[in-house]
Amino acid sequence: MFTSFTLAVKYRLHQLWLAGDPGGVRADLSRAKLRKADLRNANLREANLSEADLHGADLRDADLREADLSEAVLFGADLRWADLRRADLLGADLLGADLRGAVLREADFVPRNE
Repeated sequence: MFTSFTLAVKYRLHQLWLAGDPGGVRADLSRAKLRKADLRNANLREANLSEADLHGADLRDADLREADLSEAVLFGADLRWADLRRADLLGADLLGADLRGAVLREADFVPRNE
């Protein structure tokens, strides 16, 4: 699912954090280069993805509830059926992103490109 060992480790630690495990750590993927990453079905709830480059990433069915995606590049990303409830999308580049079926309830949603 992730393209590097470091991302896989951060993802696993994030899952532990979400489960309340004391060894877990909230994922900080701010400014990460994740172009065209396969993140289908990923649980990135509450993760920090601010300013991340997710250009063309596959985020279908991803759990992004309460995630910080502020200023993220989601240009051409596939967000079909992603759960973005209460996500911070302020300033995100969503040009060409596929949001069909995405849940956007209570998201801070002011795209950079209108």
